[in-house]
Amino acid sequence: MKPVARLRRRAVAAPGLWPAHLPPLLARLYAARGATVIEQAQPKLAHLLPPDLLSGLDPATRLLADAIQRNRHIVVVGDFDCDGATACAVGVRGLRMLGARRVSHAVPNRIVHGYGLSPALVDELAALKPDLLVTVDHGIACHAGIRAAKARGWQVLVTDHHLPGDTLPPADAIVDPNLPGDGFPSKSLAGVGVMFYVLLALRRRMREAGVFTGPGPDLAVLLDLVAVGTVADLVALDTNNRALVSAGLRRLRAGQGCPGLRALIEVSGRSEKCLTAADIGFAIGPRLNAAGRLEDMAVGIECLLTDDAAHAREIAFTLNEINGARRAVQQQMTDDAERALAGVGFATDVLPVSVCLYDPEWHPGVVGLVASKIKERLHRPVIAFAPAEPGATSLRGSARSIPGFHIRDALAAVAARAPDLIDRFGGHAMAAGLTLRIDALQAFRRAFSDHAQSVLTPELLQADVVSDGELAPEEFTRRIADALRDGGPWGQGFPEPQFDGEFEVVDWRVVGTKHLRYEFAVGRARVNAIEFGGWTGAPPPSRVRIAYRLEPDDYRGGDAVQLVVCHRESA
Repeated sequence: MKPVARLRRRAVAAPGLWPAHLPPLLARLYAARGATVIEQAQPKLAHLLPPDLLSGLDPATRLLADAIQRNRHIVVVGDFDCDGATACAVGVRGLRMLGARRVSHAVPNRIVHGYGLSPALVDELAALKPDLLVTVDHGIACHAGIRAAKARGWQVLVTDHHLPGDTLPPADAIVDPNLPGDGFPSKSLAGVGVMFYVLLALRRRMREAGVFTGPGPDLAVLLDLVAVGTVADLVALDTNNRALVSAGLRRLRAGQGCPGLRALIEVSGRSEKCLTAADIGFAIGPRLNAAGRLEDMAVGIECLLTDDAAHAREIAFTLNEINGARRAVQQQMTDDAERALAGVGFATDVLPVSVCLYDPEWHPGVVGLVASKIKERLHRPVIAFAPAEPGATSLRGSARSIPGFHIRDALAAVAARAPDLIDRFGGHAMAAGLTLRIDALQAFRRAFSDHAQSVLTPELLQADVVSDGELAPEEFTRRIADALRDGGPWGQGFPEPQFDGEFEVVDWRVVGTKHLRYEFAVGRARVNAIEFGGWTGAPPPSRVRIAYRLEPDDYRGGDAVQLVVCHRESA
C-alpha cells in the first residue's frame, strides 16, 4: 500500500527587495523559501561565512602547517561515499597546492574495513608510514581507530560534519561544525565543505607566516569537487552551501572542472553548459557512489585525482559500468523488499509507523538506496539491513527518514534505553547508519518502533506534495523554464520549484513499458508532458490535476518546454 499524498501549496511569503531584472516568478519562489534579498537567493563567494567562526581551525591548521614545513607524510583518509571521495580529492589536491610534498590518500573498503578509520584500516595504513592522518567526512565516531593510530605515534586531525556522540575521539584536533558550542552558523556543511574551509584557514595561516608573498594559491579551483560532494550528500542547501555549489557549477558549466568530473558528465550523457544540481544528484553522484557501494571507492577517488583526460575517461567508463550493476542489484533488492512488505500485510490499509527490513542475501553497500526507495513509497522511517559480509553475524543498517523525525536522534534514544542493542551508529536528521548483531535485530525492531510511535504524529505521517501554485498560460515559455533551471541551485532545504494545475488531456501514449507521454491543453496552446513510471495499465482520465516541474525540452530544442509530472490525480 502507498499512502495517499496530499497536494498542498506552499505559503506565499511577503515580497523582499529584488533587482528589477529578476523575473517576478523567481522573486516569489525565493521569498517562499525564506530569502528576502538577492544575496540570500543567489549568493556569491563573497558572501561565504568566514572560517574564523569554525572552532578547531587553529590547532588543525597548526598541525598541517607544521607537517608541510617539516616535510612530514600526510595521509588523507577518505570515506566510501561521494562526499567522502570528493573531500579526499579536495584534501589531497589542496594540500599539494599549499606546498605539501608528501601527501598520500587511503579509503576504507566497505566489506574489508567497515566504516571510517577503523583499527583494521589503521593496521593497513602502517605500510605507508604516515606522520599525520587527516580524516575527511568521518572520524567523529571513530574512537577505536583513532586510539589505534595514536598508539602507533601518529598525529590525527579529524575533519567531519556528522553529529558527535557523548564523548569525542582522542584526536589531536577536530574540525566539525556540529561540535557542542561551535559558533559556525551553517551546521549543514558537507564533509567536503569542512575540508575546503580547513584549506582556506591553512592558506591564511601560511600567508600570515610569510610563506606566500601574495594571496596564495587559488583554492576556488577546487569548488567543482565541493559542489558535487555537497549536492550528493543531500545536506541542506542553506545560503552558505548554495554559494559553494553555485561557484562549483559555474566552473563545471565553463568546462573548468577536473578531468574526472568532466568525464563523468560526458559518460552520463549530461551537458556541461547547462549542468544543474539535479544532474549532480541523479547522474554524477550515483556513478561515484557506485564504486564505494559495490567495488572500492579508491577507483572513484582516482578518477577525481587524475589530471590525464584520457585516463579519466577510462575510469569514468568503468564507474558507469559499476553503476549499471548497482542499479540491477538495487532493483532486485527493492523488489525483494516490496514482496516482503506485501507478505507481512503492508498491502493493507493500515501502515506501521516505521519499517525495518532485512534479507541475508542483500548487499550492505546498497541497503541505503533500498531504504530510500521504500521510504519514498511509504512515507515512513525505514531501516534496511544486510550482513556486514557474506555469512557474517553482524548486520549493517542504513536508515532514511521523513521530515519531523530525526533519525540519528532516534537511534540515540534507542541506544540510551537499550545499550546492548546497537554496536555503533551515526548520521544526520534524515539519514544514518548503524551496526548490530543479527540476534539483536528483533529486539531492535521493537525498540525502534516503540520510539517512532512515541514521536510520530498523524500529521507527520501524511505524505505531502508541495506546490508553488499555478503558472499562468503565458508563463509556459522557454524563457521562464530557463530562468527556473538557472535560478538555483535547488535541492535539499531549498526545493526545486514545483507547480500544480488542472489540464485537459488532449493526447497520451505509453513510452517504453511504464512511462506516460501527454499533450495538455494550456489556453489555446499545447504543452508536452512526461510522467515517469506513470503507466498503471489504465488510461488517464480526460482531465487531470497534476503537480509538475517546468523544464526546457533540450531534446526538441528551440523554444520547446515540457512538464515533468510529479503527482497526478483526477480533476
